Amino acid sequence: MNKTSKVLNLKDKISGNEVDLSLCNLTEVPVKELALFPKATVVDLSCNNITSLPPEFCNLTHLTKVDLSKNQLTCLPDDLGNLVNLQHLDLYNNKLTALPVSFSQLRSLKWLDLKDNPLEPVLAKAAGDCLDEKQCKQCALKVLQHMQALQEEADRAREKRLLREKELEKKKEAKQREREAREKEARKREKAEEKEKRRKEYNAHMAATLAAQEQQKKRRSEDRKKKNGKASAEKKAIVETVPKPRRSLMGLVFKLLLLLLLGLAGAATACRLTDLQREAVCVPINVAVDDGLSWAREQEVVVRQLVQNLSSAAKEFLKSTQASKN
Repeated sequence: MNKTSKVLNLKDKISGNEVDLSLCNLTEVPVKELALFPKATVVDLSCNNITSLPPEFCNLTHLTKVDLSKNQLTCLPDDLGNLVNLQHLDLYNNKLTALPVSFSQLRSLKWLDLKDNPLEPVLAKAAGDCLDEKQCKQCALKVLQHMQALQEEADRAREKRLLREKELEKKKEAKQREREAREKEARKREKAEEKEKRRKEYNAHMAATLAAQEQQKKRRSEDRKKKNGKASAEKKAIVETVPKPRRSLMGLVFKLLLLLLLGLAGAATACRLTDLQREAVCVPINVAVDDGLSWAREQEVVVRQLVQNLSSAAKEFLKSTQASKN
């Protein structure tokens, strides 16, 4: 209900494209209500108790003329430069000391009155006296130039600040990279040292293992030598303790029998292979040999064994004979 009455009251204040809100004892600007009437491009807010303009006031971009004289304004919103269509601005008799930097963006501003404000000396000098129409137009031009210079200075300062921040960021990144590089190098060095330590430990272990193996081989060799020496000594002792064979009666008998057999074999051979086989003496020998050969064929295994035994006995006999001669 209250909002509706405000709208109705504001409609009562509108005449053509002008809204007259002067002498209404306002403490704030009815921005929402003014936004409902975009065709009202001229607003008179003079002779009120307005101390500040809300940020939303900068959205009223349709305004071309604003009268805020004889109020209690101490500052203007930072985005005042958004009022790109504003041509006439009356700020007479307020408490302003400075203007926002965005004021330089009011390219359409042709008329400005800043009389009776405690302005900063440089801004007051640029604004001038504003005693007539010509001086107010001159005020708008010079203040815009002044604010544009401040804007450029602010831009340069901002660029310097950004550049300085960028340089600081680069330095920070460089330091970070250096720190990371040092840490990486330290990790690499630690890994190399750890690897070298493991290598030395491995070499020491292998050397100890080889030394133990060599020692074990040496002990085994010494043990074998001891065993071999002991076995040789025992064998030598056994050989020394074995008595030399003595010539016995049995050996002589065996030799006589062997000679007899050899003689018989020689006689049989002579009777079989020579002309003596027709002699009367060889007839019984040949008969005996034939009977023996027949019997030998029947007892081949026995004969072979006998032959081997005879051969062995003959060899032993020859050896013993040679040994006795020596």
